[in-house]
Amino acid sequence: MEIEELTIPGVLVFRPQPHRDERGFFTRTFDAEVAARRGLDTTRFVQDSQSRSSYGVIRGLHGRRGAGESKLVRCAHGAVLDVIVDVRPDSDAFGTVVTVRLDDVDFAHVYLPAGLLHGFQVLTETADVCYRIDRPHDPSEDVAVRYDDPELAVPWPLPSPALSERDRAAASFADLRAQLGR
Repeated sequence: MEIEELTIPGVLVFRPQPHRDERGFFTRTFDAEVAARRGLDTTRFVQDSQSRSSYGVIRGLHGRRGAGESKLVRCAHGAVLDVIVDVRPDSDAFGTVVTVRLDDVDFAHVYLPAGLLHGFQVLTETADVCYRIDRPHDPSEDVAVRYDDPELAVPWPLPSPALSERDRAAASFADLRAQLGR
């Protein structure tokens, strides 16, 4: 398994090497030993979740207040453009946006340490995104920033996204910066 570090400190992309033949494929989607060699405490993952979304849907940009949450994200079916924004107040990469394609061809998955915003846009008819999270979800800690905030200028590939009511009503990045004292 290859591991790539992105420009946001602590964000890792795990790239497995699927075995393919005339029957289909087999791939490892998680390897605790590989993750531990990169400093991840794999015993802290306490919740697995999955979402299914339709073409063009954007989910995000979402994060958590307080200690935040670390997560491992992959696309089990279809393809998404995964978006990560560093909002750790003391980070030199604060406000940095990175994107990575996650799909059911290459099976890359991305590790996000606590303190980041996360979102994605669906590039195929449907996509299933799986999350392995290190804390139980607490809705009172949820944070959302507008997907189209001009300060972040996320390069969403598809126009006119389908959004949840929560994402339509999300705050600006400037509002979040003010809350964080940045």
